[in-house]
Amino acid sequence: MPVQSIDIQTADGTMDAKLFSPEGQGPWPGVVMISDAGGTRPAFEAMAQRLASEGYVVLLPHVYYREGRAPLLGQGSMADESFRKRVFALLATLTPERLLTDAAAEVGLLTSRPEVKKGGIGVVGYCMGGAVAMRMMAGFPEQVVAAASYHGGHLATDDPRSPHLLADKLRGELYFGHADKDVFMEAASIARLEEALKKAGVTFQSELYEGSGHGFAVNGSPAFTPQASERHWKTMLALFGRTLRV
Repeated sequence: MPVQSIDIQTADGTMDAKLFSPEGQGPWPGVVMISDAGGTRPAFEAMAQRLASEGYVVLLPHVYYREGRAPLLGQGSMADESFRKRVFALLATLTPERLLTDAAAEVGLLTSRPEVKKGGIGVVGYCMGGAVAMRMMAGFPEQVVAAASYHGGHLATDDPRSPHLLADKLRGELYFGHADKDVFMEAASIARLEEALKKAGVTFQSELYEGSGHGFAVNGSPAFTPQASERHWKTMLALFGRTLRV
């Protein structure tokens, strides 16, 4: 699949990113892929390439660009305390305000590309990317018409800025694939999220991936589960197929 390294200007600086496109003539539907807390790396580049092979233009942004260009974290394990502290420190830099700034640049870039089909784009996020996907749709409901979250964390909390409180701003269709062994999104939080979405009249699906842990969809994650990962591809393609290919 053709891939381009691009720089995107935001209000806070220059975001480095990669753009993956299908072979042949477009235009094709556009999708933003948001990595997990580990940031962009070969595993996510492979996922973006796979999605592009299905007929989508995929933007893979480096979410930690304010701290330096990718790769920023390199190889590491969350079992290592120093690596874990570094990841959490980076996560703390991604405030809701900064995420909205980044979403504006990402949506603007993707919707302006001539190879991207008009009529709305999608976003898929993993781990912390699930919350980013929700915020992106809430901030740009006219442009972002489909959002998917896989093993998304902290989607419904007591924080006054919790993503679930944005439910009344969500206008498209969403899909949530939850791990049933996820300390970052336990059963009570899933129920809280679903209640908020139902109350707001949001079109969504929320499914539990039984026997799966946090990170089941991402190759290289300690919790990676091939069967669950393939299910995640099936549900994601179904969502984008019915919302972006109309």
